[in-house]
Amino acid sequence: MSLLTPVELHELPSGNNFLQSSFWGEFKSLFGWKPHAFLYHGVGVLMLERKLPGGFVMAYLPHPLKTLDPAENREWGEVFLDLRHFLPRKALCIRCDLPWEMTVEQTKEIFRSPSEFKKAVMDIQAPDTVLVSLEGSEDELLKRMKTKTRYNIRLSARRGVEVHHEDAEFLPRWYRLYRETSDRDRIAIHSYEYYRKLLEIAGKRGNEGPSFKLISASHEGDLLASVIVAVYGNTATYMYGASSNEKRNLMASYAVQWEAMKTASAAGCMTYDLFGIPPADDPGHPMHGLYRFKTGFGGRIVHRPGAWDLPVSQPGYSLFRRLERARFFYFKKLKKR
Repeated sequence: MSLLTPVELHELPSGNNFLQSSFWGEFKSLFGWKPHAFLYHGVGVLMLERKLPGGFVMAYLPHPLKTLDPAENREWGEVFLDLRHFLPRKALCIRCDLPWEMTVEQTKEIFRSPSEFKKAVMDIQAPDTVLVSLEGSEDELLKRMKTKTRYNIRLSARRGVEVHHEDAEFLPRWYRLYRETSDRDRIAIHSYEYYRKLLEIAGKRGNEGPSFKLISASHEGDLLASVIVAVYGNTATYMYGASSNEKRNLMASYAVQWEAMKTASAAGCMTYDLFGIPPADDPGHPMHGLYRFKTGFGGRIVHRPGAWDLPVSQPGYSLFRRLERARFFYFKKLKKR
C-alpha cells in the first residue's frame, strides 16, 4: 500500500515553504521540470522530474516533509522508496535537500541503515542560512543586530540613500545590476526570462501563491542595490540580490535588506530567511564577506545536511555521479580561477 496519495498540482496545501508549493511546480515546469504532487498524512510533497541526456531522468525534492521527525529514519526512507514507483523506467535517482537542522555527520549516522542513501555531489539549495526573527518593534529588531550592521543601516539613510518599492516594469534595470553583480562575484545566474516569468506567474496567481517584493536603493539617481524577496505564509525569503560597483561606501545593500525586513513584518511574516551563507566564519572562504553581511542582522544560524540521493538505477547513477563530479570540479575549481 502506498504511503503517498497522488494529487493534482493545485491540490497541494499552502504552507510557509514556497519551494513545496503549487506555484513553484508551475513555475519550474516552464524550465524543463515536470512536477508531481502528493499528500503524505496531509502534508504536501512536491517532486520535480527532469530529463537528462540519453532519455534518463532524475527527480528532486526541495526541502520537503518539514513536519517529519528525522529520527524516524525508517518512515522517511519508506516515503522515498515509495516515490520511486512514480518515476519512469530510466530514472537514476531522487535527490532531496533535507530540511533538518543537523550536520552531515549526524545524517550519515541516521542513514547508516538502510545504506541506499548517499550524500549528493553538490547541493541545490544552500544548506546553511540565517533566520531572522521579525517579532517585536523596529527598535527591537535593530537591537538584535550587530553594532556594525545597525551603524551601516543608519549611515545609508544619513548619506541620502533612498529605498523604493518597484513593480515588474523595473525588472530590466534590476537584471542589468544583477549581471554586474554576477560578473564581479563570479556567480551563475539565470536568463532574464527566468525572473520575468517568476514575477509574471506570481502576479497572475494573486493570493494563491507567494508575492514577490522588488525593492531598490538609489542615491542621486544612481541605482546602487536591489533585492527580490518572496513572501509566503509567515515566512519571507531573500531570493536574489544585486549591488553596484559604484558608491559602495553608502551601504545601500544594508538599506534594502532593512526595508525588506520591515516590509515582511508589515505583511505578517514572523521570519526572514536570508537564504544561504558559507558554512562557517572562515576568512579564507571566497564568500566570507557574504557570511559577515548576513549574520550581522542578528538572526539564528542554521546548518542543514544538504542534498542527499536515493539511487534508483545503480549502474546509471554511478555514471551520473562521476559526470557530476567532473562538472562540479570545472565550475567550482577551474572556471572561477
